[in-house]
Amino acid sequence: MTIILRWLLDLLSRFLRTLDLPLLGALLALMVIGLAVLYSAGGQSMSLVIAQGARFGIGLAAMWGLSRLPPNQLRNWSPLIYGASLLPLLLVLVPGIGQGRHGAHWINLGVFFFQPSELLKLSLPMMAAWYLNRQPLPPRLATVLVAGVLIGLPTGLILLQPDFGTAMLVGISGAFVLYLAGLPWWWFGAAFAGVAAAAPAAWFWMLRDYQKDRILTFLNPESDPLGAGWNIIQSKIAIGGGGLTGKGWGEGTQAHLNYIPEHTTDFIFAVLSEEFGWIGVVVTLALYLFVVGRCLWIAASARDGYSRLVAGALGLAFCVYVVVNGGMIAGLLPVVGVPMPLLSYGGTSAVSLLAGLGVVMAVRAHRPVHGH
Repeated sequence: MTIILRWLLDLLSRFLRTLDLPLLGALLALMVIGLAVLYSAGGQSMSLVIAQGARFGIGLAAMWGLSRLPPNQLRNWSPLIYGASLLPLLLVLVPGIGQGRHGAHWINLGVFFFQPSELLKLSLPMMAAWYLNRQPLPPRLATVLVAGVLIGLPTGLILLQPDFGTAMLVGISGAFVLYLAGLPWWWFGAAFAGVAAAAPAAWFWMLRDYQKDRILTFLNPESDPLGAGWNIIQSKIAIGGGGLTGKGWGEGTQAHLNYIPEHTTDFIFAVLSEEFGWIGVVVTLALYLFVVGRCLWIAASARDGYSRLVAGALGLAFCVYVVVNGGMIAGLLPVVGVPMPLLSYGGTSAVSLLAGLGVVMAVRAHRPVHGH
């Protein structure tokens, strides 16, 4: 019996050898919280929980598989992964293939809906890091321009869907690679000024009516409380109604009476706030903060430039996902349809997120021994 136990422990140790256990523990805790809130928000539907749990399982398998690959192998594969992830972005724009309520965001594969843009949250930072790692750093003008094309191409394709929220997150993930490569702050200030200058033209010729409504609603949600402002107003009521300790698991009224729209996806954090209160929010945000901090710590201890750029960019991008969704449901940012990591119901986003963290774990697992 002792021999069998030792064999099982050795097998488990080999299986977990490339996984960063502190990071994995925080992710598993977030998944448990996400499934618990989803069960309540979905009307105690076990089918939703099982479906999301299966997606988490696929994501964990992808994370484990990627964590076993040496970063130099991931670096060599980056152009291929980037190119392969661009093809579905083109396919989703073909009439009759792409599907979505406000455009072509998904491809129906029969078993599940696949959102191609989510792949770029991983492949774009990998590609940008691959390119910048081959150039003198900090990057020069020509290098920045080429990197801008690598970032702008998928971002533009996602905007054509149109999916402003995901396009923004994908573009930011690439910008983080440039920042970590040593690009001065004034470059980002100039880019922001350019976007601000183009905003009036975008308002009249690029944004669709529902996107304009989201911006106007953000500025004054009470102007249309039963229409465009409904989402934010009800979300704020749910957050405020939670108080310190919340109304209790499954006792939230805003979600169960269908006041909160998209309460299993984009606005699920409002359900958590109402049912678990400020304590639940703080615990969840602390877990998110730990994940981001752990990714940045792994990036700081990376053995090469590519690993440092990828791990750091993925960690900072994870932070932006949380900030954007949290700001959105609190009325601090416009509603852009960005899910809360590992809480919102959805397959492609969860799998791509866990796969990206598998790349971060690969950086940790294959660093030099003297780095411990």
